[in-house]
Amino acid sequence: MPKLRRTQALYVTLDPFLSPHAKVLHHFEQFLEGIYESEFPCIWLTSLTRAQLDEPRRRLGHADPFIGESGGGVYLPEDYFHLKSGDTIRLGRFTCIPVAKPQPAASEALDDLAAELGISVVPLRSLSQRELSQNTGLPESEAAHMRMRDFDELFFFAGATESDIAHFGVEANLRGLTLQNLGAFWSISVGGDLGKCVRELGALYDRALRTHVLRVAIAVSPSPDVAEAANVDPRMKALAGSCDRTLLITERKLSANLEEAEEDSDEQSESAEAIFAEPSQVLRPQTTFYLRSPDLWDNVLSTIFAKP
Repeated sequence: MPKLRRTQALYVTLDPFLSPHAKVLHHFEQFLEGIYESEFPCIWLTSLTRAQLDEPRRRLGHADPFIGESGGGVYLPEDYFHLKSGDTIRLGRFTCIPVAKPQPAASEALDDLAAELGISVVPLRSLSQRELSQNTGLPESEAAHMRMRDFDELFFFAGATESDIAHFGVEANLRGLTLQNLGAFWSISVGGDLGKCVRELGALYDRALRTHVLRVAIAVSPSPDVAEAANVDPRMKALAGSCDRTLLITERKLSANLEEAEEDSDEQSESAEAIFAEPSQVLRPQTTFYLRSPDLWDNVLSTIFAKP
């Protein structure tokens, strides 16, 4: 297990910082460099598979655990913890704490639900290599990694109305299935739970250090309103409920009077603090940042390194 300063563990939503071709976006490498120097563990939260993460992890020097497939399981590198969770399985080079039921549970659940409701869905596993590449915009070799799933099933609806999709979601919930909209595709799993993944991994850090290690979430939201972000995105709500602190990075400027935020990040930061001075009933006290601020990562790192 690496020697780490474990006063805090950072849980970062990775997908907004990687393009479909795994190109690093928004200078995310600057954040990683600062965190690696501090020796705080940085846990990636992603919808990607372990096969998709192999190359980005090598390139970016990521050696900490990650939570994959939208909360399907916690992936621990070889010998990362001497203490193990009670229920683990071996997946490739990783010891995995499964939160969702392993495949083919999700595939079978999707087929059964779609058939019973009479709603047409197209799982990625049903596409040919060429069709998969066309639908994802990725080379066939990279697109194939999307199908190598341990827990969830990716699919899209074919000709379904908004009412059909809403009904599908209600029925999925009644059956204990986790349905998530990932943008171009939907994800379904049998029991996937991002919050539970964070708590399982957090408990391992606590046991290893024999103290509570603060869980700090760093999440990207399209909305600058924290309450709205949590209400719209179940993943945001799950993070808020399982972490001690949440740092929100917003894709939109916080208000119309912050047009000059990109040129003056200090002014933007002060305005953000004023706007979010009232604590949210959904998310605990946090600091909010603007994604395209030139000093984004300097400000985030300063907040992380400040005494809680």
